[in-house]
Amino acid sequence: MLSMSGNAASTPSDPVLRELTDQCVMCGLCLPHCPTYRVAATEAESPRGRIAVARALALGIADPTPAALEHLDHCLGCLSCQKVCPSQVRYEDILVRTRERLRAKRPAGMLRRLLRSPALLTRLARIGMAVRAHRWLPALARRLPKKSAARRLLRSLPSPTPAPHFEAPPVKSSARGRIALFRGCVASACDRDTFAAARFLLETLGYEVVATAAGDCCGALPRHAGDVEAATRIAASTRHGLECSGATTVLGTASGCFGDLRDEVCRDGAVRAADALAFLAADAGFAQLRFRPLPARAALHIPCTQANVVGNGDAIARLLARIPGLTVLPLPGQPRCCGAAGSYFVEFPDIADALGNEKLDQAAALQPDLLLTTNIGCRLHLGNGLREREAAIPVLHPLALLARQLDNSAP
Repeated sequence: MLSMSGNAASTPSDPVLRELTDQCVMCGLCLPHCPTYRVAATEAESPRGRIAVARALALGIADPTPAALEHLDHCLGCLSCQKVCPSQVRYEDILVRTRERLRAKRPAGMLRRLLRSPALLTRLARIGMAVRAHRWLPALARRLPKKSAARRLLRSLPSPTPAPHFEAPPVKSSARGRIALFRGCVASACDRDTFAAARFLLETLGYEVVATAAGDCCGALPRHAGDVEAATRIAASTRHGLECSGATTVLGTASGCFGDLRDEVCRDGAVRAADALAFLAADAGFAQLRFRPLPARAALHIPCTQANVVGNGDAIARLLARIPGLTVLPLPGQPRCCGAAGSYFVEFPDIADALGNEKLDQAAALQPDLLLTTNIGCRLHLGNGLREREAAIPVLHPLALLARQLDNSAP
């Protein structure tokens, strides 16, 4: 997978990357947890294989072949390998730094630039939803080549998500504090019901809620693609907006945004990042809220980012347990990944669909009335899969379900 360039180093050595890759002892304990290794069962599609390529780059002795680059691209960045690594290898740092080094060697096409531009994606999502493109774009997509990422993108546009109106009590002068609610980029267009639900629950508990600007981004999409410069610029802009909001805490509702929101946007500590579900579960006032019964079966998908970055899976269970009659059925922890991974399910549909179908088969075996997940990418990908199966099962964020069932307007 590596090609030598004569006797000279093909790329400058990278001591930082070398130190990161030297932590890996190649024990292989991560292999059963790697989604792409499960699909392909080849070493090149494993964390070890990708770290071997990164190490060669770090030493400056070889250029990766196109096949090696493809294997690097196939990594979903789910971090399940990092979670179980006994040597505490910082795999995410290795992946991002390697992709950053390779960007100059790999000019991105128009579609890839679009998929890694939060601003463009958000703008297109809003336009598509406004003109109800989900009704007519699939017919247009069928005219494109079957393996085309453009075809996949057109077929993946979700139907408009209504933003329900909840009647929360007016915030009093003795409000419990000002909370910033992070809207995100694509989520601000495709996850509006989750945002409205989070705002309603927080205001019911007496918090003053201010929203980040629609389209504000954590920078995860470009950073995971190796465009660290763009990600840093985006995070700085969002950080400035938060600092001007007067809030000391910002809550995220999408698990895929949380890592960058915490580590990049809020890295100076002026505003603290917290997971909305964990924040609510820890609030003493939440125990005083009443919820209407819901005799239903809910399959619960815990995204990779929720398990490996955010944590707090027990908080989700505690919150949902407050709804009388609701039976929560967690999907198996392994295999965990559904294949969404930001824009991955558009760029690599074969792998994404193999993983997504595995999760949907697990869900179908539980015979649920609805499917719950905490990340917008997973929601879109699993929702598309259900639509392909003609399965009328709604996909919701747990916050949306809690807000729907809330029975009182004050704690």
